[in-house]
Amino acid sequence: MNDVNEPAVVRALRADAPLPDSGRLAPQRALLSEAVRREAAGESALAVRARPPRRRIVLVAVAASLVVTGTLVAVLPGDGPTAPGTTAAQPPASGGHLLSARASADTLELAAATVEKLGATEPGPKQWVYEKSTSIGDDGTTGEHWTRWDGTGEAWLPGHPRGTEDLENFDPDKLQVWYGPNQEEKWKKEGYDDRSQRQFYRFLATLPSDPDRMLAAIRKEHAIGDIEGETQAQRDWREIDVLYRSVLIPPNAQAGLFRALAKIPGARVETGIKDPIGRRAIGVMVNYAEPSPSGHQGKQELYFDPETYAYLGEESNAAPFPTDGDGPPMSPDALADIEVRNAWGVVDKPGERPKTATP
Repeated sequence: MNDVNEPAVVRALRADAPLPDSGRLAPQRALLSEAVRREAAGESALAVRARPPRRRIVLVAVAASLVVTGTLVAVLPGDGPTAPGTTAAQPPASGGHLLSARASADTLELAAATVEKLGATEPGPKQWVYEKSTSIGDDGTTGEHWTRWDGTGEAWLPGHPRGTEDLENFDPDKLQVWYGPNQEEKWKKEGYDDRSQRQFYRFLATLPSDPDRMLAAIRKEHAIGDIEGETQAQRDWREIDVLYRSVLIPPNAQAGLFRALAKIPGARVETGIKDPIGRRAIGVMVNYAEPSPSGHQGKQELYFDPETYAYLGEESNAAPFPTDGDGPPMSPDALADIEVRNAWGVVDKPGERPKTATP
């Protein structure tokens, strides 16, 4: 594991972090909006990039980026490769807009350029990373989790018994705090794959923002296990999905992840949608026509805030399990795994919540 030479925590995850102002982002948004418009008319996106945006385009950029006509949601013929085992993604029935490969790549580059400019300060070893998350399913639950940065402590609400408590008198509404030995050293000595927040963050900080070099580094590190028969595109999607489970991600890594997503054949950006708990969002999705070797089928999607591009959660769908034909067919909801990150931040002690949790 390589340490970073500069301190780093994603400033976007801190309450006092200023975001790029609209004036600085307007030209890029204008280029993206004009590229999408011209793409629908059959013109080359390169022609748009070749000349500077007019003042009128800049003034209407925000409005234009939110108004996408029905002609823009279809995947254009010949706009990019489709990964083996996937189908061309279809326009969503929820009212969202599915961009073509070219427009998706432009959107992801805008996201990368936005987060790449954010500053970073790594938490102190005794600080805690706070995360509030929701798992949506038949019995959807919301919980809060605190992790000490150096890996020596965790806390939960609702509390979870660790096997030594008096279960008869256990109170799940009471904050449960656990302290232990230096887990980073234990994982290193015993060969565990798991990492502390600090170890994972510092690994991410070593990743380049260039997508090809980032993907090469991720593949070399192997954050996930091998699955026989998996395509490179499917493997890359799973690798990136796992990396987004880190609550804090350095700006350079955030940028590289967006650019890497644009490199995955079949990946598309979906705009004008809401995440599973009703927040405005954009999505990055792939669609597996057939069961993948990892057991997934259908729509797999990552959700992001449409302004800050902060990670909001994910939805993955499993392939139906084989049945003997006697029972009722499985409902789509039973095959969906939905995880939402409600809020997060850095605090000084377990049980404390950020004054202004993100988002």
